[in-house]
Amino acid sequence: MKVDLKGKVALVTGAAQGIGLAIADTLGRNEATVVYTDRNAEGAEEAARRANAPRGFGLDVTSPEQIQAGIARVVKEFGRLDILVNNAGMGVAAHDRKTVDQFRPEAWDTLLKVDLTGVFLMSREGAQAMIPNKSGRIINIASVLGLVPMRLQSSYVAAKAGVVNLTRSMALELAPHGVLVNGIAPGSTATEDWKRWIHDKGSEAQDLHAKLMSHIPLARPATTQEIANGALFLAAPESSYITGHILTIDGGWTAGFSRDF
Repeated sequence: MKVDLKGKVALVTGAAQGIGLAIADTLGRNEATVVYTDRNAEGAEEAARRANAPRGFGLDVTSPEQIQAGIARVVKEFGRLDILVNNAGMGVAAHDRKTVDQFRPEAWDTLLKVDLTGVFLMSREGAQAMIPNKSGRIINIASVLGLVPMRLQSSYVAAKAGVVNLTRSMALELAPHGVLVNGIAPGSTATEDWKRWIHDKGSEAQDLHAKLMSHIPLARPATTQEIANGALFLAAPESSYITGHILTIDGGWTAGFSRDF
């Protein structure tokens, strides 16, 4: 898939690896000027070097000061911000996967701060940079678990459901300024972290790969490139009448029951 993003300036959070890296690389291959950011500053810088991108730097989405400085840096250096991809996030650690009556408040607070408040803070600052230009795209990476909850991950489910409706709310508010806001809800995606989790001894002992694939009509996880293609579609000039939409890329996971009962 090729679109013309020449002249557009994009910032991607969580771009050192996984879905964020794939999105940043894909926007760059389509002629956007891409700024790679990540809490892992060295990882962001290295990813930018590999892609011959002009800039990569550390940015923690839980820090309002870093966010303000990061957006200001982009606008000062490149003159504008056209595309903001809010990808940075975290999941529930294996040892924290418990029912809500046992879920640790500290684990709840940590995840919500990154996965939901981080999206709000980045979007707030990004929108302020876009509004004067009367144009812009904000793309939020949610999850199918924000649409169809899963057990033992109450913080993640709540955060991603929040991202879904925050996306819709921002779309209503920013449409008069020409800023389009959409989200992507990936299903199971074969990032390096996912591969390590699904193939560790504990997961293999529970046959988690087979169980998970049995819920997906296409019977496989997405590649990071398949998620990145969705972000490219939403960033494309041709998608100029789409806002407030959650693009589900899940191999049919949320379409309905794929098992017979």
